[in-house]
Amino acid sequence: MDLNEQRTMVGWKEWAALPGLGISALRVKVDTGARTSALHTFALERFRRDGKRMVRFGVHPRQGRTDHEVWAEAEIVDERVVTDSGGHRQKRIVILTPIVLGGNTWDIEVTLTNRDRLQFRMLLGRTAMDGRLVVVPDMAYVNPKPKAPRKPRKTK
Repeated sequence: MDLNEQRTMVGWKEWAALPGLGISALRVKVDTGARTSALHTFALERFRRDGKRMVRFGVHPRQGRTDHEVWAEAEIVDERVVTDSGGHRQKRIVILTPIVLGGNTWDIEVTLTNRDRLQFRMLLGRTAMDGRLVVVPDMAYVNPKPKAPRKPRKTK
């Protein structure tokens, strides 16, 4: 890794978009303590399409609100046992999706889990940040809300 390469500065919480999932904006916690990124999901349904393992799921992108739902589908790239901050182990589905943050877009791995009781709908983990971001822990929302185009909603 070249230490002189351009990196985007981020605070401990930021706005991001997941255009491949139809999410135009959501608040994310930038978590250097988490290895893997995690997205709040509900109603996960596994299925196959053209021989590929897929998952269909819902997301409530606005914290504390269940009246706004986004439904998405993605290919399952892996399933992993993840240990959360409380020490609880859970097997989670892993997908690959583009993220838009700070004017940049790149693909990240995201685990799907229920985060209803947690403050942020998404955690951005270390592997998603590697070589791209510099975290300034005493700042928040350094970057503006992304202007990512929304993908058409899928009906359930």
